[in-house]
Amino acid sequence: MQKSPQDILQQYWGYASFRGSQEKIITTVLDQKDALALLPTGGGKSICYQIPALVQEGICIVVSPLIALIQDQVDSLKEKGIKAIALTGGISIDEVINLLDNCVFGNYKFLYLSPERLQQDLIKERILQMNVNLIAIDEAHCISQWGNDFRPAYQNCGVLRDMFPAVPVLALTATATKKVAEDIIQSLQFRDSLIIKDSFSRDNITYKIVWNEDKLHQLKQLCARTENSAIVYVRSRRLTEQISAYLNNNGFTTTFFHGGVSRKEKQNRLTNWLKNKSKIIVATNAFGMGIDKPDVRLVVHYQIPDSIENYYQEAGRAGRDGQESNAVLLLNKEDETQVKQQFLSVLPDITFLKLLYNKLNNYFQISYGEDRPEKFQLNFNAFCSTYKLKGMLTYNALKILDQHSVISLEENYNKQATIQFTATKPTLNQYLSTHKSLVAIVQTLLRTYGGIFEYEIKINTVLLSKKLNIDENTITLALEKLQKDEIIAYTAQNSDLELTFLVPREDDLTINAFSKKVKELQQVKVNNIDAMLTYIKTDTICRNVQLLAYFGEKKKRCGKCDVCLKQGPPTNNLILELVAVEITTKLSSANLSSRELIQMLPYKEEVVLDTLQSLLEDSKIAVNSQNQYTIQ
Repeated sequence: MQKSPQDILQQYWGYASFRGSQEKIITTVLDQKDALALLPTGGGKSICYQIPALVQEGICIVVSPLIALIQDQVDSLKEKGIKAIALTGGISIDEVINLLDNCVFGNYKFLYLSPERLQQDLIKERILQMNVNLIAIDEAHCISQWGNDFRPAYQNCGVLRDMFPAVPVLALTATATKKVAEDIIQSLQFRDSLIIKDSFSRDNITYKIVWNEDKLHQLKQLCARTENSAIVYVRSRRLTEQISAYLNNNGFTTTFFHGGVSRKEKQNRLTNWLKNKSKIIVATNAFGMGIDKPDVRLVVHYQIPDSIENYYQEAGRAGRDGQESNAVLLLNKEDETQVKQQFLSVLPDITFLKLLYNKLNNYFQISYGEDRPEKFQLNFNAFCSTYKLKGMLTYNALKILDQHSVISLEENYNKQATIQFTATKPTLNQYLSTHKSLVAIVQTLLRTYGGIFEYEIKINTVLLSKKLNIDENTITLALEKLQKDEIIAYTAQNSDLELTFLVPREDDLTINAFSKKVKELQQVKVNNIDAMLTYIKTDTICRNVQLLAYFGEKKKRCGKCDVCLKQGPPTNNLILELVAVEITTKLSSANLSSRELIQMLPYKEEVVLDTLQSLLEDSKIAVNSQNQYTIQ
């Protein structure tokens, strides 16, 4: 007898009932209809496709953007005794074939893969042999060029609809504006344009902006007042380590998490934080997707995020258990300049793209009209130095060329080299007795890498640099010296990028083919920053009201954010109605700021601000890019 969704929810997840719109989404999918599910962070999106897939015969194809997120989901399903497979990177072709055969013949319920996998003919051929019961597109906002985190490979997801036209498609995301939602529906070729949306409102989270020139001291105070766990978001690896060290030195159990940490160490640090052995985790902004820790009481953004979407999603990792929690954006007067410098000044325009493409072809001596499909090794820093190009601007331009299939770009930033000790141990000891400056490096190599006398071993010069607290270039010179003196066999990696030219060289014509699209995407990034800065600067409208208005929702004042606390309790309704008439009269003649209206009207400041708040909530007025109020 087939089990009901409620039975499966109870059996595998231990819940007696669904939350929010979960049941409605599941019913829609089981009725074989397409749906876009917009659920807030922590709203239980995965259950919405996992349960209908378990109710039916066959396998669910899940497209997800992050390998770590895929692995977490698969591990969680396996712990429940549910058969799931992940196609992650680093898998041999034979292993891929075996995994796909298991999906066809092994009664597996879930196949998780990245959107890039859908470009591989082998993958598509094998998926066609499967009894697919549902197609789930997680983090679906990545499909839309109008949303944050646009990922061109996601636009390949529509191929699954072509392959299985009768199978329902469920797209899920925690952040999508109306325009992004429309883009998702169109790209995935929905048969039914059904959007199921829970309110993004998280009433248990208090959103605050705190200004303090001594941000480290302010962060220490915030952490001291917080029970349970905290996340501190920053934008650089270096800063995760610095802030973590500062908090540890001030008595907090703290760890850091970023892309440069080894996989094993990441797991250890994450486990310690999840088990509350570390109270605070300082992380770069990608951290937290798919991680369900219910008792996070504080999320601090130490720097300005690049979009409202990212900020709201990351802040939403606080208070998943429904308990009162805080999301704090910690700022000083230099942060606005820094965010523009980091995100806007490094956006390459069309002129720069054309210049870079020309330099790349010249660098590798490719003539006009020539087609050179082999891989080229590119030392990024040497290339930038040769042509006096700015690093981040050049890197972003290379990524754009990659996204638009002009080149294929592969990154190798681990800077590994291969060494093997060829001298005997007695010879090595004798050598070190006369080369004292090399002793610490050799000893660290021997302690760090086992089997280094028997085999060629890959070493990480960045790691060695940190362990020894010396410049990486010093280590490279030492290795070269050891090789020259026949102590080791040493092979250095001579590039950090590999690229393949995918089209014949046509200079400006190559870039012109997608220049309009690039301009549109760059404008989206500019708009995202502008929206974030407008949110920060608008100190007359409740933070919760502003955030939800961005996603098309209306909300009354929260009464507890920094704006509401400054404004005080709501004013008598009759007075508000009288003031509202005067405000709309003033605005019918000109757009005005709150300060201008306060000066013009014979009412207390808090009365004018409360009235403005009410008019905004009723959509009778709006705020323009100059932070002025206008009639709707």
